[in-house]
Amino acid sequence: MPTDVVIVGGAFAGLAAATYLGRARRSVLIIDKGEPRNRFAAASHGFLGFDGSNPADILARAREQLAAYPTVRLINGEAVAARAEDGGFAFTLASGETLTSRLAILAFGLRDSLDPIPGLAERWGKSVLHCPYCHGYEYSDRRLGVLWRTPMSVHQASLVAEWGPTTLYLNGADLAPDSAATLAARGVRVEPARIKALIGEGTLLQAIELDDGRESPLDALYVAPKSTLSSPIAADLGALIEDGPLGPILKTNAEKKTTVPGLYAAGDIAHAPHSVSFAVADGVMAGTSAHRTLVFG
Repeated sequence: MPTDVVIVGGAFAGLAAATYLGRARRSVLIIDKGEPRNRFAAASHGFLGFDGSNPADILARAREQLAAYPTVRLINGEAVAARAEDGGFAFTLASGETLTSRLAILAFGLRDSLDPIPGLAERWGKSVLHCPYCHGYEYSDRRLGVLWRTPMSVHQASLVAEWGPTTLYLNGADLAPDSAATLAARGVRVEPARIKALIGEGTLLQAIELDDGRESPLDALYVAPKSTLSSPIAADLGALIEDGPLGPILKTNAEKKTTVPGLYAAGDIAHAPHSVSFAVADGVMAGTSAHRTLVFG
């Protein structure tokens, strides 16, 4: 007999969905490969009651609490293929095992790709950051930078300036005149030179070394990385994938239903912007929505 719901991804969105379904006494299988997107960060900020906590510790506690629900099981593994089958879904794991379910929730998250600048990846989640709401307070009034990636970087730099003196590093890109005016109005300095490397002891950031030999002192660099779906199974199942403001995003309605009947999506793959709080809320909506479908059809 198929499981009520298979959830692909056991981080914040997936565990939140599983908790609500477990409390509704529905059978749930969570497939998780243990690589949450924010594993590089030592602390998560802004999540009510857990501000400043290690995200891995939050997830570990959530899994311990979820173990109290006998209808929920977590499988350490990876779903490598999926298909619609007999009014439900079938998922093939890397181990070769196949799991079937009536409904499914995709919460497998995103994979970030950083520019190949020496010193950038080593500081990701420490002094190279993504979200000022998550990490801006800790760098208040210090020397802040934003790395250009797309024209949206102008908006990012204008926002980051709220936390301290900010420089937009164009890294050789061209800046439109209207964008320059926007940045000037926010007091954002513009550095046009290409970046050679990030400098600092360990994961600390002390300066950016520029191609022309200069060093630009800096304490934190904000980056909007190129993000991609960390699994191909949404495409396998025929779910509509759109271009979102930060990368690909699964099209969902207010109840987190995708364009495929019986298939839901939650977390960073189905919501922008991204944060732990948004992911948990998304998971709750997907879980309760899936439960209503199980009850009412």
